[in-house]
Amino acid sequence: MMKYKTKLLVDRFSEIFSGWPGVECVALNEAALPDTLDPYFALIMDVYYTDTIPGSEERYSQFGTDILAFETSHFGSKDRFLIGDVPVRLEYKSTQTINEFVSIADTDLGRIWFIKDSGTYGYYRLAKGEVLFCRNNWMAGIRERLAKLSPEFWQQMRGASQSRMEHFLSDLGAAFIQEDDFHYLISSSGFIKNACLTLFCINRCFEPSHRAYYKQVLDLPVLPEAFAARLESFLRNDAEMTIERKYNLAQLIARSIVGL
Repeated sequence: MMKYKTKLLVDRFSEIFSGWPGVECVALNEAALPDTLDPYFALIMDVYYTDTIPGSEERYSQFGTDILAFETSHFGSKDRFLIGDVPVRLEYKSTQTINEFVSIADTDLGRIWFIKDSGTYGYYRLAKGEVLFCRNNWMAGIRERLAKLSPEFWQQMRGASQSRMEHFLSDLGAAFIQEDDFHYLISSSGFIKNACLTLFCINRCFEPSHRAYYKQVLDLPVLPEAFAARLESFLRNDAEMTIERKYNLAQLIARSIVGL
């Protein structure tokens, strides 16, 4: 449930955005749901527009006199600032760009190479964000399309993430043999991320933000046997869990995922 302090800010910015004629939809990211004391908390809003939005200086003037450390991206597609101790992140996205992005997944799989390396988090935000304002039914149409993606889409995305998982596993082995702790750490991160991403694809689920990977991957209906225990062991950092044991464990995790 959204906290009262957060709701006041959400209502405040929703009212501002809904007053911009070019805005089609406003959605709230799930990062705003925890308590404001949670280290992962951030007020993140996606603002989808069909025409144009005010420039950065005009936006700044509309947001209020209590905002601090305002900064905008080079292309004006993101604003970041603080209100008190609350971090606020606003992202502005063209509906035309989003339509093309969704088309890659549902009608233009020949261009799926364009998104294979970036994963499915962009679709997750479209499908899961809490809609605060909608001028028309555009977002409903986007979500309907995302709910009907073909098995081929998921197979291709699985193939890409599984290939990366196997690549990082090979790097893990090389780092273990060379006693290269730095490369091992990087490879370990890449391996476990892509192992989880492969499982999301197998279950035909869009991947969440990295902070939600661990909880959501364990809730998936289709998982390899003993995956939860192996994942927990892989993440441990103690004297018993040597690099050699972690590499052997990674091999077990990879084989069990490939076998699904």
